[in-house]
Amino acid sequence: MSAKERRKIESLMAFHAAPTLMGIKCGSLPAFNAKEYDLHEVERLFADGYFGSRINARSVTRSSGRMLVYVYDKVLLEKTLSDRDIRDFLAGCGYADSWDTVQCIDRLCSRLGEKDFPHEIGIFLGYPLEDVKGFIANCGQGCKLCGTWKVYGDVEKAKEMFERFENCRLHLCRELRNGKKLRNCAADVTAVA
Repeated sequence: MSAKERRKIESLMAFHAAPTLMGIKCGSLPAFNAKEYDLHEVERLFADGYFGSRINARSVTRSSGRMLVYVYDKVLLEKTLSDRDIRDFLAGCGYADSWDTVQCIDRLCSRLGEKDFPHEIGIFLGYPLEDVKGFIANCGQGCKLCGTWKVYGDVEKAKEMFERFENCRLHLCRELRNGKKLRNCAADVTAVA
């Protein structure tokens, strides 16, 4: 892979997964289009260990010429999935209470290949449980605020998070423009958090 191709892939990741790469959001789901990216190269680039020990990237689905990559912060995702209310909610979506983080991700990946979209994905993307439940109950309609996700609960807290996410994106994209490598920026999870 050429340096130019690598930078293009890293730029997309920085834009769409910055809050996860910077350690303030448990997961992100950037999409890569086969017309713009060599999907095999994308998979190879984000193989085990690319981001160090805390951040993982996993190819989730490939269809219609695009690939979704689930990027997650292991520490934050484990913390999220250890919450009792979240485990109870996920149990209603077919996730066994005894499953570890990897088994839960496996289930999510399997569900993404099914006909019905798994709206519990919001949990894996770090959205508040109240908002994930609100989205499902209201079929995505009637939210109080629409930003990174549709807000049905605490609007002020969501606005703060949206601003933090945007600050991460701006910071990480600026670091890449200044010549830093994405893996080095992701390793420094305290830079903006």
